[in-house]
This record gives sequence, structure tokens and C-alpha cells, in this order.
Amino acid sequence: MLNFVLCDDNPSAIEKLSKMLNSIIISNNLNGQITFSTNNPNDLLKYVKSHPTHVLLLDIELKSSMTGIEIAKKIRELDKNIYIIFITGYFEFGMLAYKCKTFDFLQKPLTKERFEETILRLYSDVFGNKTRYIRLDNDKTIIKEDSIRFIKKDGMKVIFHTDTRDYETYSSFSKISDMLPYNFVRCHKSYIVNMDKITDIDMVDNTISFTKNDKCYIGPKYKNNFMEVFKNEYFSNNMVSIDCAK
Repeated sequence: MLNFVLCDDNPSAIEKLSKMLNSIIISNNLNGQITFSTNNPNDLLKYVKSHPTHVLLLDIELKSSMTGIEIAKKIRELDKNIYIIFITGYFEFGMLAYKCKTFDFLQKPLTKERFEETILRLYSDVFGNKTRYIRLDNDKTIIKEDSIRFIKKDGMKVIFHTDTRDYETYSSFSKISDMLPYNFVRCHKSYIVNMDKITDIDMVDNTISFTKNDKCYIGPKYKNNFMEVFKNEYFSNNMVSIDCAK
């Protein structure tokens, strides 16, 4: 049984999120329950400190002296194993959220489809069945998620560069991005990388390298945020070479 806790400064948002989550739990026959919801960060911290909590759904921009990011940092001091999912209308907070070992970052307005994908992936992560797939072209093409090195936008096409071959599809880049877990990070207007596959980062040439001499690029707009994600605790244990000078 997974215990879910919700925190948002908008009571109607909490009610909507609760109904959506309960519907997902029931329709997928999942073993889970909402044990606490609040719009008060202090009440949230008190609850987590004294009650078993497995998943926290947390807004970032709260009408409080603390932001969701600051709350998450305090949560991490109490329990390093809680799954944190941020839900916010402010995209610019996304990269900061990953520094708190975030499981996912969901943008408002939240759709049930996007939310359900995250919840099912969370249950898969908790209870096993780690192999996940990306389905393209109305399920005609199925790609193992962990085989993807990076994804490139090329005009109207989206190209998946994997360990074995490249796959092309016609799709929205933003739609593809919404399907991906937190280890896939936008590094350029035309590239999304799988952080687990990186072997080298050249900060002078702004290139990211993978095995078999595959490369993609870091765009100036995304550089700072990309490095913030790279340096967070989740990726700090990976042995990746960073070249900062020629």
C-alpha cells in the first residue's frame, strides 16, 4: 500500500487532484490511498515527520513563507526515500525541482493521461518491472526507454537515437517530452538527452558524448539549467567526464 500526501495552496486544486488520483488508483486496481492533504506547509512537515509517507504531490509556488522547493529540501532531511512529484504552472522551476531528487515534474493544467502515466511509472519503479517502453506511431513502433541515448528534433520529424538504431516519427517534440521520465533532460531546442547514457560533456564545445561517438549539443538557453540537473544528487554518482578547457 502506497500512502499519498498532497500539498497545494489552492483547496480546489487539492480536490481536483484527489479525485483524479483516486480515479487512477481505482481504474488500474492499484494498492494506494490518500492519507493526508493540506495547504499548510508546516502541517505537511509535521505529518510527514510522524506518519509513513511514500509519495508527496507538491505544488511549488505556494502562498507561504516557504516554496515547494524549500519544503522538499526539508522533506529530504526527514526521509530520503519519499517519492516527490512536483505539480506547478511555472515551467521555469522545473530544473530546480530535480535537485530534490524529484520523481517527476508535472505542469498545470494537469491532464489525467499525463498524471496516470506518472503514477503507473511510479508503481513500476516501486514494485519492480523496471523495463519501460515508448510507443510511437499508434503502437507500431515500441522502443525500450533505457536504450534511448538522445532524441533529436529535425523539422517535422523526431528522431530517437538508441543503442541499436535510430527511429524516426512525426510527432510534437513537447508531446514526446511529456512522455519521458525525469532522467531525460532538455539540453537544446532540438535535443533531449538521457542523462544515464552520457559518457562525456565538453563545456567548451558545448557537446555531449555517448558511446559509439554519438554526440548532441547544449544550447545557450538550456546550458545553466542542464548543468544544474547534472550536478544534482541523483547524477553525482555517475562517472562522467566534464571537459571545461582545451
